[in-house]
Amino acid sequence: MALAVSAPAAASPGHPEIRSALPDATLSGQARLRVWGFEVYDAALWVAPGFQAGDYTRHGFALTLHYLRDLDSPAIARRSIEEMRRVGSFDEAQATRWLAQLQTLIPDVKKGDRITGVSLPGGQVSFLLNGQATGTLRDPAFARLFFGIWLSPQTSEPRLRASLLTQATP
Repeated sequence: MALAVSAPAAASPGHPEIRSALPDATLSGQARLRVWGFEVYDAALWVAPGFQAGDYTRHGFALTLHYLRDLDSPAIARRSIEEMRRVGSFDEAQATRWLAQLQTLIPDVKKGDRITGVSLPGGQVSFLLNGQATGTLRDPAFARLFFGIWLSPQTSEPRLRASLLTQATP
């Protein structure tokens, strides 16, 4: 696996869905994920003032993934559940519920599509595809584990995490 790292390029959110949800957010960091030589997505993390990486669910933030290849919803959902298990444990019944919810919230993506996940304190998570809402979920455990894929010290991609948290308080 390889990771291309880019320095933060902008001080204010570039996408309307981020400006709307988190008007004072700033870019914390960004990076490109490559798996087995294949470019998967460019990620960018936008954080509200006071954001602390060590307690990310207590602060507002948005994670944007610009997809560099086509992927189907079931594959994204299955991989998300696998990665969430690295962050924390949950039973098979919960995995089944979250898998179904993820397949609703995250549709198939085409190269060039942008998925944004907005996390607000209290466990509210909203998903948008190319700026259009796909759904909202209020579940603090889901919020912690899902965004932990990128932000938890237990992530499978520690260099990507470090790049996303470049400007964040530890």
